[in-house]
Amino acid sequence: MPTSITNKELIIKKDWCKGCGICVEFCPKKVLALKDGKVEIINLDACIKCGLCELRCPDYAIFLRGEI
Repeated sequence: MPTSITNKELIIKKDWCKGCGICVEFCPKKVLALKDGKVEIINLDACIKCGLCELRCPDYAIFLRGEI
């Protein structure tokens, strides 16, 4: 039986983030925002773990960790 996507954890590597905002723009649930030039999670409860942020980040600074 497949593991639920809710077992994934949204991870941000702030040292890698250049603050481009691409992940923020692609997030369908407005989970992310730029603060002080870096991405931050502002509404984790709204995250549907779709992976669009991870897919679009050119610096691999944001990703989902865990089982599918």
